[in-house]
Amino acid sequence: MSIFAGLGGEPDPAPDADGGAAPCSARGCRVPAAWAHRWNNPRIHTPERRKVWLACDEHRASLADFLGSRGFLRDTVAVDELTPDDG
Repeated sequence: MSIFAGLGGEPDPAPDADGGAAPCSARGCRVPAAWAHRWNNPRIHTPERRKVWLACDEHRASLADFLGSRGFLRDTVAVDELTPDDG
């Protein structure tokens, strides 16, 4: 089973229903995210558009590798550095 959230949809970066920290975007991982991978698909998004996948420490590298291998990864920041303009 893949750890990725799926190619057809997008991970949900919204906080948990109980108001807790947003979980990692890796499939099945509910660990609070510490990192945010900001990305876009240049074939369908404008250059300034950023989508966000969140990552826990364990899945940070694998999610970045997945996005990077496709040329989608733009940068990675700590979750607390996200702004309302992000994804």
